Amino acid sequence: MVFRDRRDAGKQLSERLLHLRGHSPIVLALPRGGVVVGDEVARALGAPLEVIVARKLGAPGNPEFGFGAIGPGGERVLDRNTVRMLGLTEADIELVAREELQELERRLRHYRGDRPMPELRGRTAIVVDDGLATGVTARAAVRAVRRMQPARLVLAVPVSPPDTAESMAAEVDEFVCLHTPPGFMAVGQWYEVFDQTSDEEVMQILERHRGEERQVGSEQ
Repeated sequence: MVFRDRRDAGKQLSERLLHLRGHSPIVLALPRGGVVVGDEVARALGAPLEVIVARKLGAPGNPEFGFGAIGPGGERVLDRNTVRMLGLTEADIELVAREELQELERRLRHYRGDRPMPELRGRTAIVVDDGLATGVTARAAVRAVRRMQPARLVLAVPVSPPDTAESMAAEVDEFVCLHTPPGFMAVGQWYEVFDQTSDEEVMQILERHRGEERQVGSEQ
């Protein structure tokens, strides 16, 4: 299976989530690419769209080499084997985590402004991304969302390696993934078009949803 682009992936993913329409769903998308997928899901379910931000924790001096991730509220996921291999101390981890948490909060302010995180109690929270690789950032995100006590927590992605899919399914009440191919190397290999999503596109999508919410609110 190859998705044409993120919108195609979102439309296909939506079809597997239609059973949630009557369960007060809210879509929480991981920026940036996940917001495009989440846009399609939210529209199909008639649900609000918000962002949930998680940041990779990168090795000092080599930030592309991740040893974990951090989510809202400081929720951390660490790969202890990688931490040991890198010889990282608790002080090393704390320094990186503090820097990434500051960046996470900066991004949340950028995407959300002064809007508070919506209340999730009693709702079905659907965390959406454009695909998983190691799943570490998604794991930090869903654990942070779990702390917000939704009635049901769903993780929905178009594609994931089989081992990541198996481990992530244990983190949530429902895991929806369209494709778990063997020989997985990168999320982008399963898309015909996998261009980088810009911040401008993310903001346009979020503003459109917020405008629709305001219009619905004024009509009630």
